Amino acid sequence: MDPKRFQRIYPLIAMVNVLILLSMKVNGYPVPKTFLSNAEAKGAVCLDGSPPVYHFSPGFGSGANNWLVHMEGGGWCSTPEECIDRRSNFRGSSRLMKDLSFSGILANKPKTNPDFYNWNKVKVRYCDGSSFTGDVETVDPEKKVYYRGARIWLAIMEELLAKGMKNAQNAMLSGCSAGGLASILHCDKFRDLLPASANVKCFSDAGYFIQAKDVSGADRIGDFFSSVVATHGSAKNLPSSCTSKFSPNQCFFPQYVVQQMRTPLFILNSAYDEWQVRNVLVPSASKAKGWTDCKVDISKCDSNQISTLQGFRSEFLSVLPTGSSFGKFIISCHAHCQSGTQATWLTDKSPSIGNTKIAKAVGDWFYGRRVVEDIDCPYPCNSSCSKVIEE
Repeated sequence: MDPKRFQRIYPLIAMVNVLILLSMKVNGYPVPKTFLSNAEAKGAVCLDGSPPVYHFSPGFGSGANNWLVHMEGGGWCSTPEECIDRRSNFRGSSRLMKDLSFSGILANKPKTNPDFYNWNKVKVRYCDGSSFTGDVETVDPEKKVYYRGARIWLAIMEELLAKGMKNAQNAMLSGCSAGGLASILHCDKFRDLLPASANVKCFSDAGYFIQAKDVSGADRIGDFFSSVVATHGSAKNLPSSCTSKFSPNQCFFPQYVVQQMRTPLFILNSAYDEWQVRNVLVPSASKAKGWTDCKVDISKCDSNQISTLQGFRSEFLSVLPTGSSFGKFIISCHAHCQSGTQATWLTDKSPSIGNTKIAKAVGDWFYGRRVVEDIDCPYPCNSSCSKVIEE
């Protein structure tokens, strides 16, 4: 695995995050940081040793005993060198994090978030680079990198339980991208922390990363995730229901984990996920010619490239779980993360499958109003995808 390949995508991730934050500032409401004061004593710290952070907006009215915990995304670091680089930004240090605004699934108005607006809402900031799975006790005295993502997750959950989540009637663990993966990896653990009487479910937004070969035939994403697991000591914190049947490296991929999950899961994903097209199907290391424009904007793909993308879609669909406990909204927009911004979550111009927008599908599924198995037609059939871009 070429670590420089993933270092090169950090500027792109940063750009996406800036756009998300700008959108949230326009449409959302500010929520200050909360530093986990007792975390350092537990060794539950960010890559640089700083305490973890979450943002909390209290529930009200009929939602006072309902909890939505949303985990931030932002890629991974797979080697000590990558993790050292990550310490120098807010993906590895809480000292560099700023306050943010809540929007989309975290919005607090019935018009913009009808099913979850008055819940207790939490955003867990991401500063460990392992989708909250790492736990290495020893710290290199020279490198001084802390691999403690699993401790961060548990410490924050314990604080939220003390804040009232232990009395939850309804609860949902969600996340975007690397946070969406974390919502799958920690789903059953989250269920086990809450009252048996509670209605508990999980929601992954753009976190269903698949183990697929790139256009050159190499399994680079498999190699990369294997390196993440090894560097962070993640194996012992991956779902045992998966690692009892598959290797820990496989159990960083949702397609192996979901087969054994006990807790209902909703999967929101693009079949042409923007990040996966750029970094799983056509990574820079594959040296695929002619893909530079196409993998960034699939409207610029030629017929052969579209055929390759349709093959990736078919592979993606083939490894989705089946069964009544799973909800699905698999859209054909070239997108990545659609629940945290109002533009894609719920507006007049939000993307939809048929007449159903994302917020409606997630709410219908959570409250059991209907079985949600919404699979979009192949690109470029969905005209609603372009509306939010034009917006």
